[in-house]
Amino acid sequence: MNPLIQIVSATPAAGPSTTLLYDDWYPAIRAARLTSRFGRRKLRTATLLEIPLVLGRRDDGSVFALRDSCPHRGIPLSVGWFDGHSLTCRYHGWRFEPCSGRCEHIPSLTVADPLDPTRIYAQTFPAIEQDGYVWVFIPRTGSGRRLDPSALPPVPVLRTFSPRFRTAHLSAELPCNVDHGIIGLMDPAHGPFVHQAWWWRSRASIREKTKRFEPIPEGFRMSAHAPSANSAPYKLLGVYGQPVETTIDFTLPNRRTEIIRCGDKWFSSLTTVTPVTANTCRIDVVAAWNVFYRVPFVTPIAKFFGARFVRQDQITMIQQAEGLRYNPTLMLIDDADRPAKWYFALKQARLEGVDQHPLPEPVELHWRS
Repeated sequence: MNPLIQIVSATPAAGPSTTLLYDDWYPAIRAARLTSRFGRRKLRTATLLEIPLVLGRRDDGSVFALRDSCPHRGIPLSVGWFDGHSLTCRYHGWRFEPCSGRCEHIPSLTVADPLDPTRIYAQTFPAIEQDGYVWVFIPRTGSGRRLDPSALPPVPVLRTFSPRFRTAHLSAELPCNVDHGIIGLMDPAHGPFVHQAWWWRSRASIREKTKRFEPIPEGFRMSAHAPSANSAPYKLLGVYGQPVETTIDFTLPNRRTEIIRCGDKWFSSLTTVTPVTANTCRIDVVAAWNVFYRVPFVTPIAKFFGARFVRQDQITMIQQAEGLRYNPTLMLIDDADRPAKWYFALKQARLEGVDQHPLPEPVELHWRS
């Protein structure tokens, strides 16, 4: 069995964990949470790849992410004070500049003490606001302070195709490791069962599918194709009287991008499955569209049904976690599970630092869903 296909429990202490991918960007929190209802700057906490973070926004608008631990005695910096410029530890009053992590002041020092506070740093991580999230770069070393920003890969960007569009965000916690979350994300056969609903599809709608896949850097693409005719939302696009075409990409470490085009109308989504701990993860979805742009209440309607859709996946992963508690033997089949096999091979190649793609040329897969 591939060593990356690990069986884990819903609880962190009961079973082997998956291997985490470092040296990449992950969404930490929604950027809007850094500001209170009354416009005040707020500190927020998050955990990425088992690293506790404290996040915030300076008065100049820049976002920051530090390890949520004072380098002096380890108390969480998130319980301290933030004035929009500096972050002060509540234990001994050490004051830090949050973007660089540099210590600016230690109240207990006297003129006779030769210690230079500015030579002390709290651990920081590169942080960028994009598409409504604070993205944080997590290096293998565990500290981003000495990283050259120009040497980092670009932050993922949700693609848009017109100046006017609507957006929505969804999120859900999953009690499984990131591998189970990701292969669930790319699984093409669960739709008629997990997502049974009058507004999506039914089990009776199952039919044979043939899709073409092609390799892309650190991932693979379901080539442009007409979307499934047995899914109600896609049928709605027929009102525009134009051919509908969709493209789906998966790229490491955790990203699924879907783009649907119908003439000058479009829908775009970026879904990520982010490891929180070795045995828990979080799914985040940001979507943008100009379809039905002038339809009243289209955004709350889209959020309602989108949340229902994500909740169905969340419930399934919670139920799966119950079965995984007993470390059953699992299997992957062809062709419906071939994307999962590609994911594990791509991940292994990155971990080993080799330039080897599991999909050397385009291929057609067949399954029923």
